[in-house]
Amino acid sequence: MITDGVEAGRARRADLPRSEHGRWQPAADRRDPVAILEEQGETRVEDLLPIRYQRMLVSPFTFYRGGAAIMAADLASQPNSGMIVQLCGDAHLSNFGVFASPDRRLVFSVNDFDETLPGPFEWDVKRLAASLAVAGRDLDILVSDRMDIVARCVGTYRRAILDLSGRSSTSGTPGSTSRRSSTGSTAG
Repeated sequence: MITDGVEAGRARRADLPRSEHGRWQPAADRRDPVAILEEQGETRVEDLLPIRYQRMLVSPFTFYRGGAAIMAADLASQPNSGMIVQLCGDAHLSNFGVFASPDRRLVFSVNDFDETLPGPFEWDVKRLAASLAVAGRDLDILVSDRMDIVARCVGTYRRAILDLSGRSSTSGTPGSTSRRSSTGSTAG
């Protein structure tokens, strides 16, 4: 029931307030990021690893795109909500796009699931938000504008989740939503 989930979320926020999600401190025993990539490389096609690493070296954003395992290791050492979902696992800016659904509607959504895994729901939100900040930095967008972009993204996510749960994003009470506004889909 939605009400139970809302109450569970509030209870967890008492232990881990939203403001704490914006903080990150490297663990004292943080693993070497290169060692994480090398370990991950053991499960990949060896001949393709040089291409992967060359792509990652192009810019901070391309490194970030290829470093989902590094971020997952960093996030694993931090407090989390404990609200486990099936994550995209690599929810960065370039892994969203428009595609046609089976009923021929255009849908804007995640389009890459090769890193999917169970984990705290906020990991995908943090990865997406961080990708906007890193991409903005790569594009020389002003820090204040990058912060605004990230805040708008996270705010939009929060409102969409409230809308999908049938709750109003402004009042916190049950409300009606249109399918278009909550899914981002458009008639095609």
